[in-house]
Amino acid sequence: MSTLKDPFELLIVEEGLDDFEALSRKSVNAASPPAAPPEAATARFHGFDHDDQPLVTGVAGLPHEIVPAQTTVPLLRSHIGSRVVLLFEDGDRRRPIVVGVLQQPRRPVADAAGVPQPLVYVQADDDRLVLSAEREIVLRCGDASVTLSRAGKVVIEGRYVVSRSSGYNKVKGASVEIN
Repeated sequence: MSTLKDPFELLIVEEGLDDFEALSRKSVNAASPPAAPPEAATARFHGFDHDDQPLVTGVAGLPHEIVPAQTTVPLLRSHIGSRVVLLFEDGDRRRPIVVGVLQQPRRPVADAAGVPQPLVYVQADDDRLVLSAEREIVLRCGDASVTLSRAGKVVIEGRYVVSRSSGYNKVKGASVEIN
C-alpha cells in the first residue's frame, strides 16, 4: 500500500468558511516547514583534473581529500591556491559547487610622492582614455594582441600587421631588425 497522500481526498468545509478559505487553511497547515538555507563553506582551489574539472581541498569533514567540484563561476589557473566559496548539492560534502573565489586585499602602489595609487586605473574624458596597470596591459581580439609591460616593452602580434601613414613613418631604436 502506498504511503503517499491521495491528491483527491475530500475537503471538509467547516461552518462559516467558504470552500476557498477552507482550502487555503488546509494548504497552510499541511505545508512543511521551510528548508534551512544552504550552508556555505570555504576550501582551497587545488587545480583541475585531466578533464578540466575543478578540484578542491580542505572541505569541512574531508580535510585531507582532494574533491572534484562543479562550478558556477569561471575558474582560471591563476586562481589555483585561492580560497573558494562552496555550497553542497543536496547537502553532500562530497558534491561541492564552487560559487565564488574569495578576493585577497591588495596593497595599493604609491607614486613618487608616496600617494597610494590603485593597481588598475582608468581615466576617460571626451578626448582621451588612459588605462594604467601595475605590471602589464594586454589588448586582445582573436589572434591579435598588443601587450604593454612595465619594463617598457611593447609587443604587437597578429597574423597580418599593417603600418600605414599618410605622412612620415619612422622606425627608430638602438637596433632595428627587419625579417
